[in-house]
Amino acid sequence: MAASPASQVSRVDQGSRGMQEHKLPSRLEIGVILATLFLCGVPRLCAQDTAVTPGQQVDRAPEQSAEADRPTLVPHPETDRWWISGQANFISQWHPAFHSPYQGPRSLPPQAQDATSRVLTLFTGVRLTDTTEFLCHVQETGGHGIGEAVGLAGVTNLDIVRNPNLSKAPYIARLMWHQVIPLGGSKISNARSPLSLFPSLPERRLEIRFGKFSLADFFDNNTYGTDTSFQFMNWTVDNNGAYDYAADTRGFTFAAMLEYHERRWAVRFAEALMPKVANGIHLDANMSRAHAENLEFELHGTVFGHQEGMVRFVSYVNHANMGSYRVAIDNVLAGITPQPDITAHPLQTTIKYGFGLNFEQPLKDWMGVFGRWGWNEGRHESFVYTEVDETAEIGVAGSGRRWNRKFDRAGLVFVTNGISRDHQEYLALGGAGFLLGDGRLNYGRENIVESYYTVHVWRGIYPSFGVQHIKNPGYNRDRGPVVVPTVRIHLEL
Repeated sequence: MAASPASQVSRVDQGSRGMQEHKLPSRLEIGVILATLFLCGVPRLCAQDTAVTPGQQVDRAPEQSAEADRPTLVPHPETDRWWISGQANFISQWHPAFHSPYQGPRSLPPQAQDATSRVLTLFTGVRLTDTTEFLCHVQETGGHGIGEAVGLAGVTNLDIVRNPNLSKAPYIARLMWHQVIPLGGSKISNARSPLSLFPSLPERRLEIRFGKFSLADFFDNNTYGTDTSFQFMNWTVDNNGAYDYAADTRGFTFAAMLEYHERRWAVRFAEALMPKVANGIHLDANMSRAHAENLEFELHGTVFGHQEGMVRFVSYVNHANMGSYRVAIDNVLAGITPQPDITAHPLQTTIKYGFGLNFEQPLKDWMGVFGRWGWNEGRHESFVYTEVDETAEIGVAGSGRRWNRKFDRAGLVFVTNGISRDHQEYLALGGAGFLLGDGRLNYGRENIVESYYTVHVWRGIYPSFGVQHIKNPGYNRDRGPVVVPTVRIHLEL
């Protein structure tokens, strides 16, 4: 993520990742509000003027600058302490019938089908002081994904998730207190967005965030491959598939986060709640039993001319009630169970960890390359995000600046996903995870190619056209390939 991560809000408005009932704020959410109201007076003691003086402003990268200047249907003031905006994202996908000699309980159906999803988000916030802000985002989701989002590790639509029992009622997606502690140095300009209302920030600073948000708002960001509203749409393209980051079904959690920023590097750490069960909507508040640590280092540097690139190293450790693939397999081999079941174990706390690498490098003022690599230990069940134990991706993306279409976007990416040997054997014996389960498995890496073109039509109206080609869906050489054309309509309010 860049020094100003706020431009990536719509990444988790992917955010739907499901549709669960959330009629009223929970006691924990109410507690966050009360704590914020209590604390908002304290930071005034350390608040200071954040005006940018001539010569101090740091230019943004062309891609980031274009995002900051992106037209909206409704104009927004640049310096107002209050923020209110919105967005609507509609994604329609379909696929023709594909080869499938068999299917299981978690297979992508081989018959031709289509599906449409929607995500509606209201962003609100207030800058309480020059160093303190409070943000509240409300979201409503609906529709479906192809196959109800099962049968693929790289699910084709990041705006949906497998959980058909979640309601369409609006819910609180983010409820966050954000404090900046200046540590000296010059001021840099900040592209105001729903995740950061400050017009400028100290170049050297601490940032504290507390409340309900998504770890994907701030970890593993990428200028060219993060935003499901304008860029790619596959789960394992916009996010590192092997990064099983703490979240509920929709992609949000309660967490505390600390960041330290310098001019050419940054480090961030977050402690977050884990769900009670895999892909669950309910978070486990017992942190002696379940919790997650996330750490990311971010390095800035110039490789090609004057275009500054970025590398991010992310790691995580999850503690939760996760099953073991090997134990489930051994139970079958010993005749204890007829088929492996990763959930058939007493309440326990096990550990899962992983690492990731994320880079972006502008080549011209209108285009750049990007990529990710990720790995996790693969012995314990995929618990939160998707069923990927190792992944690698490389892509190219940019704007239409070259052909006088500044706000158009285009991209092409290849990603290859894999799973551990234990995970392979578990699926081959007929086991099922929360996304995968063909009843048997002829293992092969799930290879995905995705392309898109986003057109700026007028003000905040952005239609997109794309296609995904998936070889070995669900890691199964016996099925597929699958071709998924896509039409997306995004409204930036």
